[in-house]
Amino acid sequence: MTVCRQSIILFSWLPVHVMRNNHRYFFWLAEIFNEQPGDYMVAKTSGSPEEDLYRDAELRIREAVSRIRAAETKGDLGILLAKEVQSFSLFDLQIIGGKLNSEVERLPSPYREAIRPYFREQLFGKHHELIRKYRSGVFTGMNEPLRNKELFHTFCDIIPASCLSWEQMHDRNPNFHNPKNRLFYYLVSAFAMFVLDEPGHPVGMPFPGGYTVEKRGRNYYCLIRDKEKEVPTSICNFCPALQKEDS
Repeated sequence: MTVCRQSIILFSWLPVHVMRNNHRYFFWLAEIFNEQPGDYMVAKTSGSPEEDLYRDAELRIREAVSRIRAAETKGDLGILLAKEVQSFSLFDLQIIGGKLNSEVERLPSPYREAIRPYFREQLFGKHHELIRKYRSGVFTGMNEPLRNKELFHTFCDIIPASCLSWEQMHDRNPNFHNPKNRLFYYLVSAFAMFVLDEPGHPVGMPFPGGYTVEKRGRNYYCLIRDKEKEVPTSICNFCPALQKEDS
């Protein structure tokens, strides 16, 4: 399950080449950030040491987690998550995309090609949906309490440790290792799992071995749902999907 675990925990970025092919999304993002779409495509580096990225990001991560942890209802959480996500600039999203592209390219073919669009939906799709619902006022009418407040608080508690425990730095671009990149992943995942009550990974997303996330009626099923317990920072441990038994 090595590749599967990587796909669950490490792949928290968006593919640049997908971003380049999705012009509507470019212009929608540019409208939100009041920036030119071209700015989204130009790679930049800050030149700051990688160690500084951790120091500068730690306070932001802990403050963001403290804010979203205060949510009582799904609507509250949706609003708080949207505000946090909107703090990511176009450059931040480009870096997130570049990192995902780098990781996906390391996967073997044809799994690489099969899973690529699902990562786009997991992050791009949910990011788009979160901002759209926030801007249209959908969350103001969502008064239903969180499905499991204690579980949500546990989810919040693991975010700082996960964000600040990065893999060995080996990429040329130090911004790839900014801990706030992984914060984005957890924010979008929280929207899917605790606001929408959907799986952290999209329905149909393939995992090694031919397994996929399934939907039957109102319920979601995943064969690996309970197989990531030894990885406390895996979003599988907080997913509303039910464990699917081997057939």
